[in-house]
Amino acid sequence: QSYELKFPTGNVTADRFLKVDSVTGSGATGVGQLSFAEVSGGTSWQAVKTNSDSPVSGAAGAGYFMNTTGGAITLTLPGSPTIGDEISFIDYAGTFDTNNLTVARNGKNINGSAADLTVATERAANTLVFTDNTQGWLLKSN
Repeated sequence: QSYELKFPTGNVTADRFLKVDSVTGSGATGVGQLSFAEVSGGTSWQAVKTNSDSPVSGAAGAGYFMNTTGGAITLTLPGSPTIGDEISFIDYAGTFDTNNLTVARNGKNINGSAADLTVATERAANTLVFTDNTQGWLLKSN
């Protein structure tokens, strides 16, 4: 059997994946066609943010390098998230212990609590995933 691979038009970038869209052809002839469709995925990492960018408006699917060397930064979570939305952050310069990162909840709970999250651990890195209005944003790993 032989298969012809068809790819979507345009470039497939590092934040895109391919999934099997369809398989066509006759089993009797042993000739078929396998088509792919592009699927978005992964984290879209943003340029380094500093205290002069604060507050940073977070977007679902984005990752943020947070440089608090010059002062604390607030990362505001989206106000209308849907289940599975993720936001990641990393302590770019290892200064969260000196100048904290505040993750502003924007009306949704964080870890089941109606309070903002203060990150004060040097070199902290994490991902928050939205579940529902009861638990809200949960840490993907501890």
